[in-house]
Amino acid sequence: MRAENHAFAVPEKEKEKQAIEALQQQILGSGLKYHIITYGCQMNVHDSEMLAGMLTEIGYEETDQQQEADLILFNTCCVRNNAERRVYGNVGALKSYKQENPDRIVGVCGCMMQQPEVSADLVRKFPFIDLVFGTHSLPHFPSLLLQALEFRETVVEIPDTEGELTESESIPVKRAAGTGAWVTIMHGCNNFCSYCIVPYVRGRERSRRPENILEEITELVQEGYREVTLLGQNVNSYGKDLETPFPFHALLREINQISGMERIRFMTSHPKDLSENLILAMAECDKVCEHLHLPVQAGSDRILRAMNRRYTVQGYRTLVGRIRQAIPDIALTTDIIVGFPGETEEDFQETLDLVGQMRYDSAYTFLYSPRSGTPAAKRKDPLSPEEKKERLYRLNALQNRISKEKNQEYDGRTVEVLVEGPSKNNPDVLTGRTRTNKTVNFTGSAGLVGQLTMVQITKAHSWSLEGEVIEK
Repeated sequence: MRAENHAFAVPEKEKEKQAIEALQQQILGSGLKYHIITYGCQMNVHDSEMLAGMLTEIGYEETDQQQEADLILFNTCCVRNNAERRVYGNVGALKSYKQENPDRIVGVCGCMMQQPEVSADLVRKFPFIDLVFGTHSLPHFPSLLLQALEFRETVVEIPDTEGELTESESIPVKRAAGTGAWVTIMHGCNNFCSYCIVPYVRGRERSRRPENILEEITELVQEGYREVTLLGQNVNSYGKDLETPFPFHALLREINQISGMERIRFMTSHPKDLSENLILAMAECDKVCEHLHLPVQAGSDRILRAMNRRYTVQGYRTLVGRIRQAIPDIALTTDIIVGFPGETEEDFQETLDLVGQMRYDSAYTFLYSPRSGTPAAKRKDPLSPEEKKERLYRLNALQNRISKEKNQEYDGRTVEVLVEGPSKNNPDVLTGRTRTNKTVNFTGSAGLVGQLTMVQITKAHSWSLEGEVIEK
């Protein structure tokens, strides 16, 4: 049985620098490779980009083949139970990987590991794991990796409190090649929706300084990126916690002035915090895309109260009306939870009614997943799994029909597309997205990749559009 190291001093900035230098002496030029498996949201994806940046700086090379890797990291999500089950299964499958070569490093990090009881259980079940750390320990990754390599013990760091955001500002980022980039503008959440574990694992809201965000986006332009997506659990709360408050709508207007950045997107927006000033900024800033992800979660006031969402169905309808009046062509997407504890057939029917009224372009729909430690997990849940699945089926059938109808409205229209590259399904076809976030597939030359081009839509599907390039 391998020992566990649960207590050691949190590395300071100088210690991180020393750890990087020590690792570089071991790794640079060695040809060692890493592989990162990411679960969950876009913020997790961006966290993995930072992990990749640090590993590249240390001297590791990236591989997309897990069996070739000398270091495997699982960056985990704990929002839904299914993601946790997958982590347990995939980590457990690496036992033979460690037996084949004990020098290989297996690490597990992210939101799931920020829960001490979960991380302890994982290490107990899989003692061959070398490294376990939570979301707040991301800046300390080099020191933790160095300990794992030197002491050959299971290194575990799960701090109770969030670190200073300044620790993260200097982390190198290795982004995927493409036209768009993720930029985190804030961390944490203060909303405490009754079903959500995020505030417990990501911590309270902490906004990055606007000058750091603007500098990062300016550098992205120099690197060739044309689109930026601003990330936060609730971007509408951005800037409220800064010494000198700097609201989100002001940040959008500043980013809109950056030459060379063609498109601005953001997510996620909490309806209770979406202000008139933000609606005005979206309408007036020419680079802000006509797409808004506005999670509603349920169409019943009773369920919304139980979820602690702090808005009503009528308030949500009114807000959407104001948004669509200011930005008539906006595409609206949402999140909906089916089978929240205590949801009746009448509650669910109200959700169906709201979806029919709102006519979302698309919706991310989920079966309720109880999360230990949240208030909702303590509620009685009389619905059977079969009843929940049947409701999800009905909701998806309705939304799929609406999504197809919304896409059919594009037939014959000419739209601006940012060309992302070859389609995953057909390398002979290019793919890109409209400002309203619709995927468009079309034939064209490789020289169009990374460019804004006009495409006439010739055929609409439920989830994508087909078109032809309009010659300039």
